[in-house]
Amino acid sequence: MRVLQKFTIDCDVDAAWRALHSPRAVAELYGPLIDLEPLDPGGLPTSWAPGDEAGVALSVGGVPLGRQLIHVSDRTTAEPRDGAPVRILRDSGIPISGPLAGLDVWDHQIAVSPAPGDPGRTLWRDRLVIGGAMAPLVWPTLWAMWQWRGARVRALAPGWAHDPAPATR
Repeated sequence: MRVLQKFTIDCDVDAAWRALHSPRAVAELYGPLIDLEPLDPGGLPTSWAPGDEAGVALSVGGVPLGRQLIHVSDRTTAEPRDGAPVRILRDSGIPISGPLAGLDVWDHQIAVSPAPGDPGRTLWRDRLVIGGAMAPLVWPTLWAMWQWRGARVRALAPGWAHDPAPATR
């Protein structure tokens, strides 16, 4: 089962790419609805790098929703229409507790590329693929959550252009 979104946001593709790699910016996409806290007492990295893994706890108003393993990878491909670069962040982690732990498949990919005809804006494509016996039961909730995320992406993106590039490790 899939949840798909495609829209244009008001920041350049470099700012969107930096935000995708910022655990803080990603956590803001769920707020204030859902809290995302690191399981490791050392916290989350300043910026996700390919191969990074981290456990997070999700909650709503202090009520636990479960834990999730985040596993980050990156790739770049070319846009078929014009050859423009498309950068893709993939979270291939898996829910490890809570209602989503009944899923066998969790594949979340976000692609960013220059918006056609407006290189100062970004085309944002978000795809979540889930599978398993629980998928039909949790899909409606995930679909609704992704609508919330999409609205948050559009609202927060103009501020991303002002975020500095992350420090190197």
